[in-house]
Amino acid sequence: MHFWDQHKTITCYYETLTRSVCDQYELTQMEYDILMFLYNNPQYNTAADIVKVRKSTKSHVSTSLRLLEDKGFVEKKQSEDNKKHIEIILLDSAQEIVQAGLNVQNEFVKNMFRGLTEEEMVLCKSVFSKICNNAENCLKES
Repeated sequence: MHFWDQHKTITCYYETLTRSVCDQYELTQMEYDILMFLYNNPQYNTAADIVKVRKSTKSHVSTSLRLLEDKGFVEKKQSEDNKKHIEIILLDSAQEIVQAGLNVQNEFVKNMFRGLTEEEMVLCKSVFSKICNNAENCLKES
């Protein structure tokens, strides 16, 4: 099981890279992650989407979205036909943060795949995707 414990090393490295962006813009890790998630996944633009896709807790997402809204980085927009459907809009004021985040994400990917051939990267992504799908199915079954 040591293999499974090692995933935390990757997460720790990513958070180490993102710390400078979080510090510069006075964001928590969760606030940063939500901004980047909204940018990278515009099809998932509700709090429920963030909770479901990122496997985050409702309370953490709700608190972070409120803080991001207070800071002027996101806006909540209620649907006219469904009052319960509230979209989260990433505002232009977040673009500087997003750009810094994209630079960090590019550095992270470059470093994580350093020394791997194109074929190895494709294989790694494929295997990881299968493992994640298996975990997702197991969660649904339990």
